[in-house]
Amino acid sequence: MIGMCLVTFNLKSLKSFERRFICSLPIVEYTPSTKPMAMTFSSPLYGIFALPTSLSMIHGVFCVIIIHYPSSVVAFPVSLGHHALVLRSRSGLQRFRVSKVALSSLRVSPALPFGGISLRDCGRSVGGFGGSSPVKRVREFQAMAVPKVHKAWVYHELGPAKDVLKFEEVAVPEVKPNQVLIKVKAAAINPVDNKRRTGYLGDKDSPLPIVPGYDCAGVVVKLGDQASKFEVDDEVYGMTSEIPVVHPKQWGTLASYTACEDKFLALKPKNLSFEEAASLPLAILTATEGLQKAGCEEGKTVLVLGGSGGVGTHVIQVAKHVLKAAHVTTTGSSKKTEFLKNLGADEVLDYHSTDYTQKPERYDVVYDTVGEGPTKGVKVLKDGGVLVSILTKDPAFRHVVQSKAEVLEMLNPYLESGAVKPIIDPEGRFKFSEVVQAYEYLEAGHATGKVTISPIE
Repeated sequence: MIGMCLVTFNLKSLKSFERRFICSLPIVEYTPSTKPMAMTFSSPLYGIFALPTSLSMIHGVFCVIIIHYPSSVVAFPVSLGHHALVLRSRSGLQRFRVSKVALSSLRVSPALPFGGISLRDCGRSVGGFGGSSPVKRVREFQAMAVPKVHKAWVYHELGPAKDVLKFEEVAVPEVKPNQVLIKVKAAAINPVDNKRRTGYLGDKDSPLPIVPGYDCAGVVVKLGDQASKFEVDDEVYGMTSEIPVVHPKQWGTLASYTACEDKFLALKPKNLSFEEAASLPLAILTATEGLQKAGCEEGKTVLVLGGSGGVGTHVIQVAKHVLKAAHVTTTGSSKKTEFLKNLGADEVLDYHSTDYTQKPERYDVVYDTVGEGPTKGVKVLKDGGVLVSILTKDPAFRHVVQSKAEVLEMLNPYLESGAVKPIIDPEGRFKFSEVVQAYEYLEAGHATGKVTISPIE
């Protein structure tokens, strides 16, 4: 058994005998989801090097790992004589041949994020899998691949987006034992964001400063000590606060990184882009949980008040294609009739010209996304029918979403089959640098589907 140090360094800072020693080591390069590329450093990129504790020891266990940040490789060095390396992945422990490529062949960027030699004695012995547990060693490697600071949208006071939202460099959130750290690839914004930023939550909000955002999709880059649901490099999506209007997270999803309890996350549907997945969580959870609360099931009739918004588009789809409602009617403008019928609506009532309370039809479920349910929607309920509303404070009808990964996991097969589709407003796609404009567009009230922020670097 040989003690091991982890070394991150700038080659120019090494002495000549150290450079010669390191250049003699075998190298393995791994880029997730792609074939190995030419071995080049490009910022941001981390190299993790396992060396014997004494440079004078030229035999034993040592190799070089090149990690393409933000995805990472977890490595367990084995005897150099075996010319092999073991990588940990979702499918278990896999052994690969070590590629003998001289380190001197690498092109080194002057903008390396290391700033010199930094030795950290792990206090472990390596030889096969002796010494520390694989899980603990995984997390030691992960910690080195995550930067200390990142870019995020932050507000330090309440007010309109254009006045208070600032693009700043802040500390990467700490990961609690039951959380994972996500490299955010895409996010979505919601009307509740605007309410929160203008003081609607009162003493139920988190303290300032706040990074807004509830929805995200991205890649797991670090695991808390008790987080066991996912592996590093898993692609996930979810709503990161348990209840959006009751003590939501101070550090939300409009950032390069966010921390979240693994119980709130699900694996991203394989057929969806990060942007498509990020558009879903709050809206589709609100839709599905509200329909379940109302007892929507096969054979029931449903009226959706406001079918073209971020929540309404999912109420129609989930009611029709997942819960198998017999008939789904929605209100909407006449110009969106074809769009709403393609989602699964059997009938579209133009709210400009039709008063649905004057029609003879009565419904088992009325789902209100526009705020008129308690005054008008109740008039068209069948005996024993149920109304749920996301825009009322009346506890008899109010529905408040909760983050439930099991609901997303239930919906994943429908999303992967295409039965349920993410709906993103064609004019509602904004870059990470355009968050203020995205909120202004959302506040105008004419979005069809969700407003997204992508890509997030």
